[in-house]
Amino acid sequence: MALHITGDTAADELLTNKPLALLVGMLLDQQVAMETAFAGPLKIEQRTGAVDAAAIAAYDPDAFLAAFTQTPSVHRFPGSMAARVQALCRTLVDDWGGDAANLWTAPDTAGQDPDGVEVLRRLKGLPGFGEQKAKIFLALLGKQYGFTGAGWRKASAPYGEDGSFRSVADIVSPESLTRVREHKRAMKAAAKG
Repeated sequence: MALHITGDTAADELLTNKPLALLVGMLLDQQVAMETAFAGPLKIEQRTGAVDAAAIAAYDPDAFLAAFTQTPSVHRFPGSMAARVQALCRTLVDDWGGDAANLWTAPDTAGQDPDGVEVLRRLKGLPGFGEQKAKIFLALLGKQYGFTGAGWRKASAPYGEDGSFRSVADIVSPESLTRVREHKRAMKAAAKG
């Protein structure tokens, strides 16, 4: 498995190998281009040296904000997004043992592997993850990250549909990125009309 979201080899390798980076990229994916959002975790790592949830959660907030505002900035809204990334990491430390992958791998209360509905519930409990963002991330886990929990496609609908080009979950090449962008433009045009 290798993700190809940003067009930057180092950023994509980080997303592929570090579940926290992928989760943070998804968190940052609003009001900026997808490639910018998902390249953000590499910028954070390069500027802070922080590579895990505990380190980011404990990082001095002013210094973390300074890392977000360096040129090029991590996000167009560095203040709110730096705080949101730290809140996400605190939640991971407090509730998930500091490991983002536990969101989709840790057994449920009955000791069973989590299914799509359970992972969606867990994702929606994170700071900055509403219904749509949680569904898109669940689809990304199922389509590209090896998550096979029962019912993940249904729980992530419509983003989990096979062969769709709706979101970052469907980006596997420059061509698929173009198709996702076309879909998003069509959706915005329909919403305005």
